[in-house]
Amino acid sequence: MKALRCLIADDEPIARQIIESYIQDIPYLELAASCKNAFEVMEVLQVQTIDILFLDINMPKLSGIGLLKSLRQAPEVIITTAYPEYAVEGFELSVTDYLLKPFSIERFLQAIAKVQQKQATPTVQTVVSSTSDAAKSLFIKSEKKIIKLRPDDIFYVEAYGNYIKVFTDSMILSQQSLSEFLEKLPANFVRIHKSYIINFEYLKLIDGNQIILLNEVKLPIGKSYKKNLLERIDRS
Repeated sequence: MKALRCLIADDEPIARQIIESYIQDIPYLELAASCKNAFEVMEVLQVQTIDILFLDINMPKLSGIGLLKSLRQAPEVIITTAYPEYAVEGFELSVTDYLLKPFSIERFLQAIAKVQQKQATPTVQTVVSSTSDAAKSLFIKSEKKIIKLRPDDIFYVEAYGNYIKVFTDSMILSQQSLSEFLEKLPANFVRIHKSYIINFEYLKLIDGNQIILLNEVKLPIGKSYKKNLLERIDRS
């Protein structure tokens, strides 16, 4: 597996040290640079290829959001902040994930898996065959936008407070409940957890109380949903 080159942007030394230690513990991550402000980040991006930018919001002179808006082409961005109120604006700028400090290495790994999922999308999509049911388009409201989407392009859906995150080759944030969205989906979608719906066609394997999708994303299985999932497998 090719190592993912990581860039950290945070004005707090302790925050940088924590992310640096996480990166060092994961063999397929490589630390390219660790910056204390947005201008140092710009300098690094001019001379190095970066796969993942771990970006704090509140930094001196230029905020993380301001930096994102100024970049013509950004790497995959994982926001790391203590302020949840910037989540919607962050996802409107197509960030891959939003980590609220303090976050565990387990949550950090979930964010990395989402980066890997986006990179694996072109390969995975060729595996899924369209059906007449799954080919029907959905319209998803995301802030001021209405996005047309084919269900068979969806890998999985995650509850996010009063919102859902719909994962395709990108991520769409929509203000609705997981149950409401499930009612709009065709029969090849199944709920596996109070916080997750998966496209059954992307299921690769079940390992204990978690599933692994074809793009190697790992998700938990809720106890009350596991029986239904196993019955679905028996019928397939």
